[in-house]
Amino acid sequence: MSLQNPVFIPGPTNIPESLRKACDMPTVDHRSPFFGSVLHPARDGVRQILKSQSAEVFIFPSTGTGGWETALTNTLCAGDAVLAARNGMFSHRWIDMCHRHGLKVEIVETPWGHGLPADRYVEILKADKAHTIKAVLATHNETATGVRSDIAAVRKALDDAGHPALLFVDGVSSIASMDFRFDEWGVDVAVTGSQKGFMLTAGLAIVGFSDKAMAATKTATLPRTFFDVHDMLKGYESSAYPYTPAIGLINGLHTACQMILDEGLENVFARHYRIAEGVRRAVSAWGLELCAASPEVHSDTVSAIKTPTGFNATSIVQHAASTYGVAFGVGLGEVAGKVFRIGHLGSLTDVMALSGIATAEMCMVDLGLDIQLGSGVAAAQDYYRASPAMAPKLAA
Repeated sequence: MSLQNPVFIPGPTNIPESLRKACDMPTVDHRSPFFGSVLHPARDGVRQILKSQSAEVFIFPSTGTGGWETALTNTLCAGDAVLAARNGMFSHRWIDMCHRHGLKVEIVETPWGHGLPADRYVEILKADKAHTIKAVLATHNETATGVRSDIAAVRKALDDAGHPALLFVDGVSSIASMDFRFDEWGVDVAVTGSQKGFMLTAGLAIVGFSDKAMAATKTATLPRTFFDVHDMLKGYESSAYPYTPAIGLINGLHTACQMILDEGLENVFARHYRIAEGVRRAVSAWGLELCAASPEVHSDTVSAIKTPTGFNATSIVQHAASTYGVAFGVGLGEVAGKVFRIGHLGSLTDVMALSGIATAEMCMVDLGLDIQLGSGVAAAQDYYRASPAMAPKLAA
């Protein structure tokens, strides 16, 4: 694998040089006043990117998976019921975590490639007259299938049913890349990580709690120690941590938030849509289809591309790595061997995206697929040329 080439996996993403430098710090006393000058601006930056006025932001040395565990263990009790749809590998893994914590999960089995079934949520929540369901889990962007779900519709399902359940949202591969509205959508816990839209290495679980979620922490009895938000909040009050923090990464997060906000959130979202649409035009020119079932669920951060029946899509990923030194994502779970994934989030430009499209095209031709060399690149070029954009500051 060539370290000179950008990666096209849906995380970890490409790291801008300025963020790499921000993380490269000498040892700092995490009990000194300096730490507070990094910690609090980082938390405030995340709050702005969540589009929230009041979310309590927690930053744990972990990954998105730790964020899932933070959401569950701080708000729920053993035996509580939760509602979740399984429509991809990452929704499946969150459900598995619920089972391991002794929660009862009402699972809505949903075809991979489809979004969350808000209509079924309404039916189930209305039928739950005793309000035994304590939380609804929603994966905003299913990274395995390249599917974005409508979180506003999930909130409406809760409201239409008059149900008080908490709304937990996995925004690991969406937050900081696609529009996310914590306050407007009535999200109670939002989970993300440092290694995707924030353009850092893996190492931080970033979690936002609503006032309602914070109230639930007072009665939650699931065991937690490392992920206890009250321990963390107590530390924050004195600009500290309950244990040793990842200061370099937190400084990187502070800088990443500044870069994203300087570019402008709406500009960031538009850039991700634009790059993704170029990839989608290329897929169409190749005569292939996305795993995402319809345009309204197309993800702007990752495209899962279906290959012809009988062809092992994983061979494209392997060939790209061994022959061209470029990384794409393999299919996971039910779509393993059936799709390969092009990640197009974080620090990426049109020109960088074209290199990924060209490499995927070469690999498919090398492996004997009936693809016309240059067809996808030309389709993306036509789209990018028709709607030119300024190069984003964060790509520098």
